[in-house]
Amino acid sequence: MHNKQGFLPPGARRVLGWGAAAAAAMLASPAALAFEDRDVGVYVEAGQAPHDSGDTTVLSAGALFPWTPRQSVRAGALSFYWDVFASQWRAPVGSLRREYTQIGVIGTWRLRFDQGRSPWFVEGGVGATVMDHVYDTPSRDFSTAFQFTEVLGAGYSFGAHGQHELSLRLQHFSNAGIRKPNPGENFVRLRYAVRF
Repeated sequence: MHNKQGFLPPGARRVLGWGAAAAAAMLASPAALAFEDRDVGVYVEAGQAPHDSGDTTVLSAGALFPWTPRQSVRAGALSFYWDVFASQWRAPVGSLRREYTQIGVIGTWRLRFDQGRSPWFVEGGVGATVMDHVYDTPSRDFSTAFQFTEVLGAGYSFGAHGQHELSLRLQHFSNAGIRKPNPGENFVRLRYAVRF
């Protein structure tokens, strides 16, 4: 049941709680010496789209492919990478849960602070996805299996060479009005990535 006292639904508060615990663990680890953002990486990610009728959960795995060298900008260092992923959504349908398989690609820009020396970064991206069938729940009825996606995130790199990353992300899916209805779906997601 939705908590009318708080700003965030219970599911979103749980994901944010996981992020806070992970952030505390990261801050306790030694700071990385270099943050190049030029290496290929892989990741796992989990999240929720909270609804009164039941949360949709998502598990994802993906690969990160840097595209251009890092560029200096006034606020820090800007880089770009391709995020190629596969996801499994589990959504409520009455007393049962239905699964949806999704694949997608996102072009993502990352800004690392302090001319690229900071372990902290923010990023944003846009991309496209397709599901094995049309998403249909008591709270959301999509009309297409194809969806655009936008993501905003903030994260922290850690490890001896900055090869590990943890980030909290907000991700939106919708078909941009190609067909109605187009209610969209919003996830809060927690990602762990490692670069090689």
